[in-house]
Amino acid sequence: MSTLANTTDTLTRDALAVLQPGFTGTTPPDWLLRRIGEGLASVGLFGRNVDSPEQLAALTARLRAERDDILVAIDEESGDVTRLEVKDGSSFPGNYALGAIDDTDLTREVAHELGRRLAACGVTLNWAPSADVNSDPANPVIGVRSFGAGPDLVARHTAAYVEGLQSAGVAACTKHFPGHGDTSVDSHLLMPRIDVDLDTVHARELLPFRAAIAAGSKSVMSAHILLPALDPDHPATLSPRILTGLLRGELGFDGLIVTDGMEMRAIASTYGIERGSVLALAAGADAICVGGGLADEEIVLRLRDALVTAVRTGELPEERLADAAARVRALADWTRHGRGAAEPGAASQEGTAPGSAIGLLAARRAVRVTGRGRPLTEAPYVATFSPEANIAVGDETPWGVGAALARLLPGTETGAYGGSDGPDGVNGTHGAAAELAGRVLEAAGGRTVVAVVRDSHRHAWMSDALDALLAARPGTVVVEMGVNEAEPRGALHIATHGAARVCGQAAAEAITGRRD
Repeated sequence: MSTLANTTDTLTRDALAVLQPGFTGTTPPDWLLRRIGEGLASVGLFGRNVDSPEQLAALTARLRAERDDILVAIDEESGDVTRLEVKDGSSFPGNYALGAIDDTDLTREVAHELGRRLAACGVTLNWAPSADVNSDPANPVIGVRSFGAGPDLVARHTAAYVEGLQSAGVAACTKHFPGHGDTSVDSHLLMPRIDVDLDTVHARELLPFRAAIAAGSKSVMSAHILLPALDPDHPATLSPRILTGLLRGELGFDGLIVTDGMEMRAIASTYGIERGSVLALAAGADAICVGGGLADEEIVLRLRDALVTAVRTGELPEERLADAAARVRALADWTRHGRGAAEPGAASQEGTAPGSAIGLLAARRAVRVTGRGRPLTEAPYVATFSPEANIAVGDETPWGVGAALARLLPGTETGAYGGSDGPDGVNGTHGAAAELAGRVLEAAGGRTVVAVVRDSHRHAWMSDALDALLAARPGTVVVEMGVNEAEPRGALHIATHGAARVCGQAAAEAITGRRD
């Protein structure tokens, strides 16, 4: 364990203040409480830290007992990316569904209700919304996390989301600046590169961030992407041109700049976490997000000591670190005074309860039905074609329509089917796709098949298997719970625009013509 900093002098406190670390477990460990006492000003929460609203409120109260203005952050986009309801699925549809509805008042209301629930649990900073314009339909990491493919659409809903969330006393963190939508690579794994001209960047990528800033977004999260039109040499998180010159200077943003997770391979495998964190602060970032993967005391001490050493060697100006720490404390002060919208522990404990009125209403409005199939009246067989989840979404949260259909049509049976798009994938040949379809039909027997897919346009094995299934059983109902890019297929085709629990419920209602 590092022993560089033995006292909590101003430099050390500032180095701790700019970190947003995570931890494991549903209660704060002693090491975390000790570091809060030494100057740590933020803590990041993930699904592993959440068991129930009551437990989460108790956890944040314990953190706040050490420091009443502690920034408690969470990655709660709702929809497919949920930490608050990681075990059951979100009570709210995600951005793609809200964009499909295109009612900014509804987006504002959904974000406010989400913020109210977060505030009631003691969370004060939400790493959301995603303001990325999903201009590449094959994007492996944004997809339904985006409001859509149109810059104007994304801009107006980003602004509405920021307004709604912050009206509940929870700070928004608009991401992933300057825009992660036109990428075919996941920055959790590699460094994405966006090769477009400067005019396109301003007209497309930056438009939603301008709207977020105008709406008063308290923070912005940087992306680990290379965008040569803005900076040919540095990814956005490490680029003075992008963070200081563009975001601070040209766009006039004066709030907190937070990095995306520094353990993501786009940074960690190229620069290293310590070196990357120093470069990010020097470039203009104010807060270092780490803890999604590395979540122990060692990483906190490694980063603290790296920042202290960088100041002492002259690599990182002391005034830059002090300015960053001051911005963290300023946001913490805003959240402390804004928490009255829903005091921790004061709200009804419905944060993980099925059937949020506004969330289910939105999910129902997002459903698009194609075809002339009749509502099902007998229990079907639900075949869920499951792609490998990206790291942002994770694989802990259940999704699909099986559970909701079983409530409406008791006796519904389900099966999960996977595959791969690689050379050894399940599709490989036409025969392999037919074999998968045959397995589904054998399990279904004489029942109607409900085939549930997610981003079928991106997964050849899934699309091929679906074609084979429909050729053998044309009466199959198809439910697309990802980006609705493929042509509608099936006797009935239902697009939910996301895989949140309420989206599955809305799809089940559309399939049966009944409500739960």
